[in-house]
Amino acid sequence: MKVADLYIRVSTGEQADKGYPQRDQDERLQKHCVANNISVRKIIYEDHSAKTFVRPEWNNLLKLLRKERNKTDLILFTKWDRFSRNAPDAYNMIAMLRSLGVEPQAIEQPLDMNVPENKMMLAIYLTAPEIENDRRGLNTFYGLRRARKEGRWPGLAPVGYINRSTEDGRKYITPNGKQADLMKYAFKEISNGKYSTEQIFKRAVELGLNCSKNNFLRLIRNPIYCGHIIIPKFRDEDAYTVKGLHEPLIPGSLFYEVQDVLDGKKRTLKTKILADDQLPLKGFIGCSKCSRTLCGSASKGRNNYTITIIVALSADVDTKPVM
Repeated sequence: MKVADLYIRVSTGEQADKGYPQRDQDERLQKHCVANNISVRKIIYEDHSAKTFVRPEWNNLLKLLRKERNKTDLILFTKWDRFSRNAPDAYNMIAMLRSLGVEPQAIEQPLDMNVPENKMMLAIYLTAPEIENDRRGLNTFYGLRRARKEGRWPGLAPVGYINRSTEDGRKYITPNGKQADLMKYAFKEISNGKYSTEQIFKRAVELGLNCSKNNFLRLIRNPIYCGHIIIPKFRDEDAYTVKGLHEPLIPGSLFYEVQDVLDGKKRTLKTKILADDQLPLKGFIGCSKCSRTLCGSASKGRNNYTITIIVALSADVDTKPVM
């Protein structure tokens, strides 16, 4: 009597929890084993994509097959797309399994791998789902690009906005209360050039902004906040922007002012929000002979610290510590 491991795979956790595919596959595989006098050793349930073989339960099965050689003869699944949706990876995996003495087989698309012509059928079974995936992905890409061209934001709303739907089901984004106000605050503060972008970000987070630093640095470059949506470059079509259907948070003039500050085109005086109590004017006082600011430090003497204020001047100007 042959021994088989049953491999049951669905694409998502939602299908595994709420749908019927797993139970349906289980029933069909069990009936096949009974009808063909096959003993079931183990049933493996998987809820990962078949685009690659980087799947937790599949990897556990491979470890078991290597550890317990000659304990199983078959790995059974309903169709070849349950096994893989990537033809090159599937061929490599089939070769690996056969080296372990295990034959993979789809009960609804059976193939005798000892017949050379069946390899052509296997290629069709494996390639068809891959082509289907690629076509679905391409259709989704074109749909999202079309939505952008029409001024709609198709994905997750950026910080400061929130996703909403109209009564007829059309998606749109709208300002999100306090988060929107904090993004407005950030843009205004950056345009002033008084504090560094990092300091403004930290202050905004203290006030309640829900955003990571890297995301913040990326978002302040996005013209969506002044009512425009970027259409990325694709093939022979150059990148450009279109007017969005959403409500802008800031005027376009403020957005481009901020870009000038970030690009260093607007001269700014950088200061610190917090300073040592003994140096309250550190970073606020500018030199009368150049554009640089005063800085200061403390030197430890025998009995106490001595505060030294240094004017950071150009190379052609004498520097003199002020005690």
